[in-house]
Amino acid sequence: MSLFVADTGEADLPAVLCLHSLFLDHTMFDGLVSALAGRFRVVRPDFRGQGASGDASATVTMDDCADDVLALLDRLGLDRVHVVAQSMGGDVAVRVAARRPEAVDRMVLLGSSAREEPAEHLEAFRPIVDEVARHGFAGELLETTMQIMFGETVRSDPSRAALLAPWRDHIAALSPGLSHAVRGVVERPSAVALLPRITATTLVVSGGEDHARPPEWSDELVRGIPGAELWSLPTTGHSVILERPDEVVDRVVAFLSEGREGS
Repeated sequence: MSLFVADTGEADLPAVLCLHSLFLDHTMFDGLVSALAGRFRVVRPDFRGQGASGDASATVTMDDCADDVLALLDRLGLDRVHVVAQSMGGDVAVRVAARRPEAVDRMVLLGSSAREEPAEHLEAFRPIVDEVARHGFAGELLETTMQIMFGETVRSDPSRAALLAPWRDHIAALSPGLSHAVRGVVERPSAVALLPRITATTLVVSGGEDHARPPEWSDELVRGIPGAELWSLPTTGHSVILERPDEVVDRVVAFLSEGREGS
């Protein structure tokens, strides 16, 4: 599977692989790319069935995406990378880091988890997937998606409306074809049993207002990944790197730079 990839391309710099959230794409990491310029090569694929990689024709599973990412690393000749992943990107990242532990040096999991959706979530989400397949994102479904993606604090603050507006427009323009990717996330199996295989030095970032991947799911990551560290942001929702870009980007850059200095 050929993915769209934004790659800054510096062969002489350590590489950071950025894995995006469902509903978004590689551009959610634009601020991070700017902050890493000159210090790291940044590789940002759009997952199969999403973004510039185009719509899929069947359900895209988390293992499909992990296969695609591992094939991308092979194609680019990247034996070892850092990983920064948000939400669905985290679902993929833990699979990649467990299947090929030697390939991942440092890993940041933002608003992520390793478990499957609980039964009560499935009952709520399956009709949403069907609605996306029929009509895309509009009206009430657009508002519901915004509530999933962003916390109450940022959504209720008029001074931050300009931060949300581009992402509202982005989600509103998504194709009904995204339903194949949405279904793969909603129906994902648990990867909790894989967590002890991960050897990457890991930072887990959790928003206290994140209802899609609540804080207790982040706690589970920290318990399962050997040596993982937790950073909690109580007044932040699901999309931590977008809701608090300066603070989160600074922390991620510092975390990745510790690995570079120690290498």
